[in-house]
Amino acid sequence: MPLTHLPPDARPREKLLARGPQALADAELLALLLRTGIQGTTVLQLAQQILDRFGGWAGLLATSVQDLGKVKGIGPAKRAEIAAVLEIARRSLSQQLVEKPAMSDVDTVKTYLRLQLGGLGQEVFAVLFLDAQLKLIAMETLFHGSLSHTTVHPREVVKRALALGAGAAILAHNPPSGVAEPSRADEILTKHLSQALALVDVRVVDHFIVGAGEVVSFAERGLL
Repeated sequence: MPLTHLPPDARPREKLLARGPQALADAELLALLLRTGIQGTTVLQLAQQILDRFGGWAGLLATSVQDLGKVKGIGPAKRAEIAAVLEIARRSLSQQLVEKPAMSDVDTVKTYLRLQLGGLGQEVFAVLFLDAQLKLIAMETLFHGSLSHTTVHPREVVKRALALGAGAAILAHNPPSGVAEPSRADEILTKHLSQALALVDVRVVDHFIVGAGEVVSFAERGLL
C-alpha cells in the first residue's frame, strides 16, 4: 500500500507539513523515504520491520548499503535514498564537531558516537582526535576485537595523535554486552592511555562507552 492510499490524516507527509517532523513516529519518518510497501505489507509496516531489524535509527544509521540491500522491499532506488539521508546525518554531526569545541555540547558528541558505533556487530575502539581548541580533526577506529575482547595499544594511539597534530583526544568504544557501564578494566585502560598521551602533550578529555541504549561519559561520571 503506498502512502497515497492512507487516509489523509494518517499520511506522514501531510502530518509533517501540518505539525512538523517532530510529530512523526520513527516508522512514519522512514515511510516517507520508502513511499510504498510490498505485497501483503503496508509501507508503515515495512518501515517498522526495518527499524526493528536494525535496532532503530541508531542501528540503521550504522548499517551499510550492502546490508540495506538484503532487506526485501528495498530496491536500488530506495537503498540509495536511505543511504544518502543517513550519510547526511553523519556529516552534519561531524561538521558541528569540526566547527566548535566538541565538549561544549556533550549531547552532540554522544549522538555522533551512537551513529558511528552503536549499530556495529563487532567491538571497536575509536579515538576522536581534537586540536588545541577541542575541535574535531578526525575520528579513527584504531582497534577491532571480537565480541568479547579488544586489545588497545597505547603506542599506536600516541603515533596517530602525533601524526595528526592533535592537542586532545576523546576515547570511545562499544562494549560487546551492549551495556554502557564503565568497568574496572575500562578505567585502567583510560588511565594508561591518558598517561601515555600526556607524555606528548595530548590531553584525554573524555571516554565514552556506547551501549545499546545509551552513551556514558567518563567525565560526567567523575572518572577522569
